[in-house]
Amino acid sequence: MELSAEKHIATRPIERKSETMKHFRLHKWLYIFLVPGLIYLLVFKYIPMFGIVIAFKDFSLVKGIWASKWIGFENFAYLFQSRDFYKVMSNTLIISFYQILFGFPAPIILAVMLNEVRNLMFKRLSQTILYLPHFISWVVLAGMIINFLSPSTGPVNFLIKALDYEPISFLLKPEYFRTILVSAEVWKGVGWGTIIYLAAMTGIDPSLYESAKMDGASRLQQIRYITLPGITTTVVVLLILQLGHILDNGFEQVYLLYNPMTYEVADVIETYTYRVGLIDGRLSFAAAVGLFKAVIGFVLIIMANRIARLFGKQIW
Repeated sequence: MELSAEKHIATRPIERKSETMKHFRLHKWLYIFLVPGLIYLLVFKYIPMFGIVIAFKDFSLVKGIWASKWIGFENFAYLFQSRDFYKVMSNTLIISFYQILFGFPAPIILAVMLNEVRNLMFKRLSQTILYLPHFISWVVLAGMIINFLSPSTGPVNFLIKALDYEPISFLLKPEYFRTILVSAEVWKGVGWGTIIYLAAMTGIDPSLYESAKMDGASRLQQIRYITLPGITTTVVVLLILQLGHILDNGFEQVYLLYNPMTYEVADVIETYTYRVGLIDGRLSFAAAVGLFKAVIGFVLIIMANRIARLFGKQIW
């Protein structure tokens, strides 16, 4: 009996290997399609991670990575002792908070509204129009915003002057910058973000809505008790991913819209790193800032995931 059991245990790895090879042969094209994505991740995501070491060195392009002087945590010490760092960190977190507060619920609300539209032609036309801003580059969009808010030729100031008020240089005033930036971000991404939520809504069983109608539930009640709980998992996953990028405000949009007059409220980690780390040639410092952001993002993702597991069932 013991010999039979030992023989059975010994044959398990062979059986598993046989099943794996059989599964691979059966789905070989799916694995082949994975190859370009895996190569991309390897070349652009994993191999560059060896460069993290320059965050702990006084990196010199002439000496190279390995020959450069090892300085330990000096770059991080400079980062945390810098007078501008805490202001930059504060700006980054405030803008990210506004983006989550206004930008995250926007596609959910829009997707729910589109899901309630019964006229297919109007629904498709609305979706197409709402998706278009996503394909506008930030360079073009920043030019549109600058022209739109121009104190001399912009339509907004044209209306202000028509009401007998003085024109306002919106992009030169710190109190308007965050509102302009976040509003542009929401307008650009809200339509594209609805795709995921609309796809999630297609997975909801239509019989649930029919049963709710028979029980006399209104449209708002159906949305509250069927639609929203049906996309809860998708909402939580996307929220976790967004929290992981809470220190990423987007370099392009900030860089193209800010100026020395608005540094006080507009300077974020990306632009600070660009100015101090890259323009001044301090590549080691730029790497240290990037590593700091990556660690914070990783910790936030883990924390958000744990919280979602603890309270996921009580969200709605």
